[in-house]
Amino acid sequence: MTATLSTSQIPDQAPALYTGFDHLFIDGRWVIGRSKHKITPTDPYRQTPIIEIAAANEQDIDQAYQSAQKAQVAWAKTLPSERSQIMRRAVEIMEARKAEMIAWSIREAGSPRAKATLEWQVARNVMEQAVSVPYAAEGRLLPADIPGKESRVYRQPVGVVGVVSPWDFALNLANRSIAPAIALGNAVVQKPPSNTPISGGLILAKIFEEAGLPPGVFSVVAGPAREIGDIFVAHPIPRVITFTGSTQAGRHIGKQIMDSPILKRMSLELGGNSPLVVLDDADLEQAVNAAVFGKFLNEGQICMSVNRLIVDQQVHDEFVDRFIDRVSQLKVGDPNDPETVIGPIIDQAQLNSLLDHIEAAKQAGACQRLGGEPDGLVLPPHVFTDVNNQMSVAREELFGPIAPIIKVRDEAEALQVANDTEYGLSSAVFTQDEGRGLRFALQMQAGMTHVNDQTVNDLPNAPFGGEKNSGIGRFGGAWAVAEFTTDHWITLQHTPRQYPF
Repeated sequence: MTATLSTSQIPDQAPALYTGFDHLFIDGRWVIGRSKHKITPTDPYRQTPIIEIAAANEQDIDQAYQSAQKAQVAWAKTLPSERSQIMRRAVEIMEARKAEMIAWSIREAGSPRAKATLEWQVARNVMEQAVSVPYAAEGRLLPADIPGKESRVYRQPVGVVGVVSPWDFALNLANRSIAPAIALGNAVVQKPPSNTPISGGLILAKIFEEAGLPPGVFSVVAGPAREIGDIFVAHPIPRVITFTGSTQAGRHIGKQIMDSPILKRMSLELGGNSPLVVLDDADLEQAVNAAVFGKFLNEGQICMSVNRLIVDQQVHDEFVDRFIDRVSQLKVGDPNDPETVIGPIIDQAQLNSLLDHIEAAKQAGACQRLGGEPDGLVLPPHVFTDVNNQMSVAREELFGPIAPIIKVRDEAEALQVANDTEYGLSSAVFTQDEGRGLRFALQMQAGMTHVNDQTVNDLPNAPFGGEKNSGIGRFGGAWAVAEFTTDHWITLQHTPRQYPF
């Protein structure tokens, strides 16, 4: 069966089920999953089922990995120009199917149209970056302190990569591992999220199929993590596992990897508690605009969303007034409406978690300055002041449209509060003195810090990743090359070597 991408399958009034993409993609074929269980992604805005997919079982996963291992040997031997051309065709297909890909993101994830469009652009940029990646796997010659010895380091693909990706930026957070790994000569097996299996995986399978990628080099096996997650991670074939998701799930995956029969490398991009710091000399208009975008893009359902606003007491009240004024004007509702900023939360469980955070903030003494009741899964933006860093609304990753604002005495306290978290993914600081901003940024315990910008930044040639409980490893550019290749040291003894015995 060939999956279809027609936008006619994504009408304004969604039917009970769509046709197409109800199969898995294994070894170059669209096949029915062999599990007795189904996954049924649901439109978060309309709360109607989108499609029913027979999930993968252990046999499907083994077949995907076995075919990947076999296909990778030949794929690694292809010329860089051949791999580059496949990636170039994938870019062209993404551009031709832009509207369809955006429509699937809106339907599956409830992404507001502006976010879905931005996500498509970022994922497309990653694919374009991958066009040049086959030429980036460079070896080295090393000085050798032994007469007649030549010392070489070969950069080779790791072999097979297992990718476990999340739902929040489903397309991009899958493709940032898949595209460079394939371009470097690896084969990839992906387990997409169960609530966004199409926009977060199967649609990429269709793109690479159309681009002419050989069978087996990329497979997609969808299924609930509780049923196939451990099997997927612990399988002996993959040499690298990449995972993006919660810190709790990342710790579990790390344990599975350490306990597996053959050790493998892992790249983990986990939870965040990103601070946006506003110092006493900040341009407040710029800071407010950035804070609104960084907090409420995709309803705050992004790992690097602004989670805490830390504001110097000298500008706190004015910042709060401006921030509330801007947030109160954000359009809430249908994600298909181009003007909508706040669309639905991904599912009821996540909404319930957010409602618990709101109630806990009130009980802890925070002052609710903006809020409202949910309409279905659409939660209007909430703003809290009088927050301290010990409240759960400040200490935990929110993943929703809730903005806690913390007042601090000065720059020193701002830094202390910003770093007082188990996480260290993204961060930001606002000041009109760039030197001051740089000095502050260098002291922030995070993998990424942005001076006079918000926390949601992701460029294809930059190192994306975190510190502390926000993960291990980096994605993007030369860092992705390092993640998906391995160094093989080889020496050549050109003349007979003299040994001491």
